Amino acid sequence: MQDLIFNTHDIILLVTIYQSILFALLILLVPHKRHKSDIFLIGFLITQAFIPLHLLINYGDGFRLIALEASPNLYRFFETAYWLEGPLLLWYTRSVVYKKHELNKNDLIFIAPVAIYLVWMWFDFYSMSHIEKYNQLVGHEPIDGTLARHSYGLTREILRVAFSVMCLIDIQHCRQQIRKRYSNADVIDFGWLNFLVIGFLIVRVWAVFVSIALILSAHTEYALNVEFMGLTGNYIVFILVSALVFRSLSQSSLFEGVDHVEQNDETHNIELEKAEVDPMLVTKIEQHMNEVKPFLANILTLEQLATQLDMSPRSLSNVINRHYQHNFFEFVNHYRIEEAKRILADHSQKKKTMIEVMADCGFNSKATFNTFFKKLVGNTPSQYRAKMLEKP
Repeated sequence: MQDLIFNTHDIILLVTIYQSILFALLILLVPHKRHKSDIFLIGFLITQAFIPLHLLINYGDGFRLIALEASPNLYRFFETAYWLEGPLLLWYTRSVVYKKHELNKNDLIFIAPVAIYLVWMWFDFYSMSHIEKYNQLVGHEPIDGTLARHSYGLTREILRVAFSVMCLIDIQHCRQQIRKRYSNADVIDFGWLNFLVIGFLIVRVWAVFVSIALILSAHTEYALNVEFMGLTGNYIVFILVSALVFRSLSQSSLFEGVDHVEQNDETHNIELEKAEVDPMLVTKIEQHMNEVKPFLANILTLEQLATQLDMSPRSLSNVINRHYQHNFFEFVNHYRIEEAKRILADHSQKKKTMIEVMADCGFNSKATFNTFFKKLVGNTPSQYRAKMLEKP
């Protein structure tokens, strides 16, 4: 009878590797409109294949001996993925939420930890002879490491958490920009990106706890079940990658991104905010909204409305924010709700369904329509219609 090479836990790692590579190949080979963000996502998925491969080589009961015989260098080679994962996720997020995102010299700071790790690995491991590497790795267990090695592992996990937090900050910033520039916040789907970033943030926070447990178990009197915690993390990653593959195959999302606000743009906006609002501009905007009704288009951006008014987007945004005390999203949807009230109170249009009323007013989301209507009117659209149609 042959010896068992893979146990159940190893198979989970193998399936995670397979799914990550499959996902990367789908992005690479399936025909679709190519984006720069695809490169970063493929790179990120490759790291998600390399990390479980590193775990399999280092801690797989049967496979680690095979890998050791093949080459001791394999024990540290795939560990680089831990340091590359964070920057790739951040660059992917930024390339998705910002239309014109470009890597620049400031991004070099994000790969500095990778460079430091490679230099350290050279002196700590790769510069040794083959036999020295072999002797160091035979029978080595995670708990056998020095405090410096374990502290390095904790630092690595904290950095991965930090990158995920940076991704969330960029997503939140993008949401704020959308509400300033788009009349429908739901024309851009954050579901996929949120799921990706928050999912891996949870995994990385768990990895921090695992690293802390390892330090406590190895260097203090507190003994924790580090192996169980590590295996739990592997299963969470497996479930997350499986869910990502399923979600990407079961739905297609359109994400246009927003223009990145540079520092000089923000300075210009501050200067505009100091200036008095021109009453003539307010009159011009209100006349255009009431007569032309551009808000009836279900996709209306700040730039489009500014073009119609022969104004700069910054000037228009400044008037809306200062005079109406609303962002662009709220400003446009206020007019849509007024149009909805007019239709709902019209006896000749009482046979129109709420979906038809919603579409006629420029909304493309029933949830947004209902939420805004109740917020501004105090009743649901159905309640308002019933009350108004009771009048003669």
